[in-house]
Amino acid sequence: MKISVIGTGYVGLVTGVCFAESGNQVICVDNDPEKLTKLRAGQVPIYEPGLETLFERNLKEGRIHFTDSLADAVHHAEIIFLALPTPPMEDGSADLKYVLGVAGEMGKLLKEYRVIVNKSTVPVGTADLVTAKIKENTQVEFDVVSNPEFLREGFAVEDFMKPERVVVGTTSEKARKQMDKLYKPFLLSGNPLIFMDERSSELTKYAANSFLATKITFMNEIANLCEKVGADVDMVRKGIGSDTRIGKRFLFPGVGYGGSCFPKDVSALFKTSRQYEYAFRLLDAVMAVNEDQKEVLVDKVLNYFGGDISGKKFAIWGLAFKPNTDDIREAPALKIIARLLEAGASVTAFDPEAIENVKRYSGLSISYGESLMDTVDHADALLIVTEWAEFRNPEFEELKSRMKSPVIFDGRNIFDLTDMEGKGFYYASIGRKTITA
Repeated sequence: MKISVIGTGYVGLVTGVCFAESGNQVICVDNDPEKLTKLRAGQVPIYEPGLETLFERNLKEGRIHFTDSLADAVHHAEIIFLALPTPPMEDGSADLKYVLGVAGEMGKLLKEYRVIVNKSTVPVGTADLVTAKIKENTQVEFDVVSNPEFLREGFAVEDFMKPERVVVGTTSEKARKQMDKLYKPFLLSGNPLIFMDERSSELTKYAANSFLATKITFMNEIANLCEKVGADVDMVRKGIGSDTRIGKRFLFPGVGYGGSCFPKDVSALFKTSRQYEYAFRLLDAVMAVNEDQKEVLVDKVLNYFGGDISGKKFAIWGLAFKPNTDDIREAPALKIIARLLEAGASVTAFDPEAIENVKRYSGLSISYGESLMDTVDHADALLIVTEWAEFRNPEFEELKSRMKSPVIFDGRNIFDLTDMEGKGFYYASIGRKTITA
């Protein structure tokens, strides 16, 4: 099939590459000349495991092309995906100016029937707004479909190529047939293609992310309580996770969720509920607890050093909001570092992928290590903020010899408590007992 994807951000690029991998002819549109030059030269602008291999193969085979011409994309495609930014505004609602702006331009370009798909995460009712915007400029028949993405950063290619489910919101039988044809190759194992109305589809995306954010936040609350009552959050997590009604996933406590999806989507759903005069009290609490949770590790640091960390040097392992990505949007590490700096400390940080993004976008005045061990040299303490696999088995004797003090604050519980016994470290984690050297 002939596909166009408007926007080459995280979702747009993964969508375009994966559709090309299944044999479709894909045109991707972006208005950033520098990014287009890199894409045409075979450079992937984001870090996502497996994406570069598929990108290079499909670029070489001529199944994916990049342009700044919206007209070329509209005329090329049977199905046009809108994968445009929907950043949060000051009041927490999603900003639809990019989506609606492109919709208005597409209306001027339509010459024959097209299926136009909202792939961006958008509020309930956006399909109606896009439809109205396009109709302002055309009499040509078209359908607007909601097709939310459920991609986990770090597993996006796997999630797209082998989806647990595909949700499509449309009341048009013509659009339904097109979407069924497009997604059939991705669902050969029998996972469902779920059709519903557009508004239900739009709400499904927000509901899914908000529920997962709520699970994470609940476990963070449980972890904080565990520390008060002397329980072990790992044991509690295993005990409740074995209940199939609850499940094992998203029950790991830490320093709060971040990224481009959960914070934005929870906020947007909360804002939508207020627009419809419904008080979504649970989401209000989730957002408040998550912001507080980002402070927990620094509170532990201040408590250990008697409230004064001026002149202290701290090593940070992990800057991305989660492993296997270079995404630092709403990353807890940034808030943690900012607090340390405000208190007069200095910071040296390491991350396998996210350092360049922190240098480019954060404005933080910190140093960067070239390796794990290089980062901890002469550090008064080490803070672990992202659970990269390579952090899990360091040479503890070398770690101790390089640090000024053998002190670790683990915001992701990556070390086993039993293993840490007798290693000579002060080791504080989340929701578990503290080991004193």
